[in-house]
Amino acid sequence: MSSFSDIINQNKLVLVDFFAVWCGPCKMMSPILKDVKQSLGEKISIIKIDVDKNQAIAAKYQVKGVPTLVLYKSGKQVWRQSGVVQKNDLIMLVKKFTE
Repeated sequence: MSSFSDIINQNKLVLVDFFAVWCGPCKMMSPILKDVKQSLGEKISIIKIDVDKNQAIAAKYQVKGVPTLVLYKSGKQVWRQSGVVQKNDLIMLVKKFTE
């Protein structure tokens, strides 16, 4: 299994969803992220990180609230937002970094 830094250092966009199983808004993000992945296909990798099971990663990346979405391009954070983000906003955002 790849390490977190291996994953975010890929030569493509990686959207990381820091979430918790008990978090209501996190549950709302799940179908949105599925739709985004379906729309964008190979342009993006989407990974979910459970902050309760991965406290060291959450602390390292200063994730204070969930959901927190972070977009990485070649290992660099290019965008970050906490809270629910709508599908169209995420798709426009990703297109901005892939075109």
